Amino acid sequence: MTSTNLSCPDFSDFKCNSGIVLPLINESIWSIEFRAILYLVGLLWSFVAIALVADAFMCAIEVITSQTSEVKVARPDKEEGFEIVQVRVWNDTVANLTLMALGSSAPEILLSIIEILGNNFNAGELGPGTIVGSASFNLLIIVAVCVAGIPNGDFRRIKRIKVFAVTAGFSIFAYVWLYIVLVAHTENEIELWEAAVTFGFFPVLVIIAFVADKEYCCGAKVKDQRLEIELGDVAEDTALMKRPKTEQEKMKDIVQTFMKSLDKPEKLSEEDASNIAALKMQEEQEHSRAWYRVRASRDLFAGQRINPHLSDNLQKLHDTTGFENGAVGLSPQHRLELNGILGTPIKLTSEIEFDAVSCSVMENCGTVKISVVRRGDLSMPASVGFETIDGTATASDDYVAVKGVLIFEPKETKKYIEIEIIDDNVWEPDETFFVKLSKVDSHNGVDDDYVALGHKIINQVTIINDDEPGTIEFTKPSYLVKESVGNAYFPLQRTNGADGVVEVVWRTTDLNAKEGVHYAGKEGKVTFEHGEDVKNIELQIINDHETKKDENFQITLISASGGASLGHTQKTVVTVVGDDEFDGLVRRVVAKTHLKLQKMKLGSQSWADQFTQAMCVNGGDIENASPGDYIMHFLSFGFKVIVAFVPPPSIWNGWACFAGALFLLIGLTAVVGDLATIFGCLIGLEPTVTAITLVALGTSLPDLFASKTAATQERYADNCIGNVTGSNSVNVFLGLGISWLMGTIYHKTVYGTNFPVDSGSLAFSVALYSICAVLCVVTLMARRYIPALGKCELGGPVGPKWATAGFFTLLWILYVVLSALQTYNIIAGF
Repeated sequence: MTSTNLSCPDFSDFKCNSGIVLPLINESIWSIEFRAILYLVGLLWSFVAIALVADAFMCAIEVITSQTSEVKVARPDKEEGFEIVQVRVWNDTVANLTLMALGSSAPEILLSIIEILGNNFNAGELGPGTIVGSASFNLLIIVAVCVAGIPNGDFRRIKRIKVFAVTAGFSIFAYVWLYIVLVAHTENEIELWEAAVTFGFFPVLVIIAFVADKEYCCGAKVKDQRLEIELGDVAEDTALMKRPKTEQEKMKDIVQTFMKSLDKPEKLSEEDASNIAALKMQEEQEHSRAWYRVRASRDLFAGQRINPHLSDNLQKLHDTTGFENGAVGLSPQHRLELNGILGTPIKLTSEIEFDAVSCSVMENCGTVKISVVRRGDLSMPASVGFETIDGTATASDDYVAVKGVLIFEPKETKKYIEIEIIDDNVWEPDETFFVKLSKVDSHNGVDDDYVALGHKIINQVTIINDDEPGTIEFTKPSYLVKESVGNAYFPLQRTNGADGVVEVVWRTTDLNAKEGVHYAGKEGKVTFEHGEDVKNIELQIINDHETKKDENFQITLISASGGASLGHTQKTVVTVVGDDEFDGLVRRVVAKTHLKLQKMKLGSQSWADQFTQAMCVNGGDIENASPGDYIMHFLSFGFKVIVAFVPPPSIWNGWACFAGALFLLIGLTAVVGDLATIFGCLIGLEPTVTAITLVALGTSLPDLFASKTAATQERYADNCIGNVTGSNSVNVFLGLGISWLMGTIYHKTVYGTNFPVDSGSLAFSVALYSICAVLCVVTLMARRYIPALGKCELGGPVGPKWATAGFFTLLWILYVVLSALQTYNIIAGF
């Protein structure tokens, strides 16, 4: 038999016309170009199919690994004396290294196994090449994208560093082990014990990672001997007795905090509010690798979204509303920009107003600077007029009158008006004057309607006499607060002087409200520093969420030190009113949010839902579908319908879906292997080069998008980096371990020989990857511990961040180029 020259393909060549499944018909009469294009399109289209089947596979894995069991927890405050808590059966680390890793690496693992079976138990190049090429892409390109994808100024660190050390170490050791068995020990053949040990490293990896996760090694002491459980956001050392908030309680806190941040929450529809709350809930939860993989797949191919879709205005409202640590509220600028969401049209103008409506200055301050701010469109210059107006203070006697025009240059947001204050060294009561803003004629061709005045166009300036300690009193004789306010503030005003430090003692008195039940605070002290004229008494208002009449209590000023006196309003009555209307709105939004999250939960769909979602773009969310969504839905429609036949994850706790999706993956992987082999043969590509480029990229792209999303959304880097290193190890131990076991057992049984494996290009590729992997891990650890690099694995300072991403990308390019050159014998191997 004559040797085959793959660089000059011939249709009579058996290799270009043979595969496990393909070709289905005689293609020998077709042109080379047409066949090559046809197989390339088929290969790319098959990657879409694999991603969609992996979607169902990952949904099944998510349902399986999310199973819980009931545990009774002692709760003395409960009538029953206990509380039933749902405890997760699967440990996160074990789940990630077993089913999760199998789900993300199934195509590579199956390709290696199917290639052995299709070649009559002889070794091939496509499967092992895909495993190594995919590992290189995962570790270098995916990590590079994750490092650079973190927003500037932000960072992510690995939380479970011991687990990462185990998986990273094994991800390097696995490929060093391959080089040992392929070259150093028994070159070009695999013995039975080598195959068995390769497969045996998989359970060893899982056990060691589990031990590291639980900190059972290195002399670590168990922090709490009581039972610990895994409940979503619970810390590793959180004991069972310290019960975290339930999902329903978290949801209520998020909705309540968000609704309080709006001036008129009733103007935002309950549907929009629930969408924002559902998105916020998903952002604060820690998701599994499966969740991110499914999300990436469905975003790519216009499937049923598992995250709420927000319009541009709602997304802006979500982004600009504070949630963290109870901080709520929108800035005035954001309120202006987002008025359109609440019903008021947005004007593309430049708005100018005072930063505050009043200010106080000491008589001897010399000058006062009053800030004027500009918001809205900043692309053009803008001007505003100003002038002073007498109040009880008069120009020339108490201050120097000013009048003029402030000119804001493009992108300038703040200017100051300076006014001289006259110190006459004569004691006088506090005096006030005003500064007013007004519109002026435009200049430089700017439209007259471009500049708009805001609400704060008058600023009251109070000149405080600095020769007396002053008089202190409440600003109002009564206050009305809602029971949901949290902390209420009651201002004390210091007038007719601000000299020296003054302490004011206050005390609360119950009326029909009870201290400790409706509010917290018996007595306290407020200190005015020299020159300060306004201070607050802060009291906590307790929300008991019960329908009731208004509750009242009184705050009384007892005494003032430092020579200050108490004014006329020494007492104020506080009325706490019910907030039932607001609470009802919150309850309705919480209920809608709960329904949305349940609908988007992986594995909650029925068989009918699967077919409905498969036939509709975005799973039926047509309103938010873009032209690109329609194109991707059209290209993937047939595969979506086929995947809909897989049993839903809700059947048999996900195992039926797992088996059905695995069956489809096996068939698709066999087709992909044929498409890649024949396509490479047609254009003259060696199987190894086809594997580390086309096949590796096609099977790894969904993981790229999933890791990028996990990197930006999660608080830690474990879910993107840790899973990459874990999957790379599993690829070798399962993908090559199982296929080599099959090959060695067959050859030992049938021929009495070892399993022959050509180590040429594969050994070089493995060695090259091992070097790149060491450099990558060392770089990540340097980033973690060196302050100049940010002391974080992902993100950090802009310069080191992009330099790291560029370095990893360069390593991958070198790996691909050098591996290809060695495959074609242009350079020598190791």
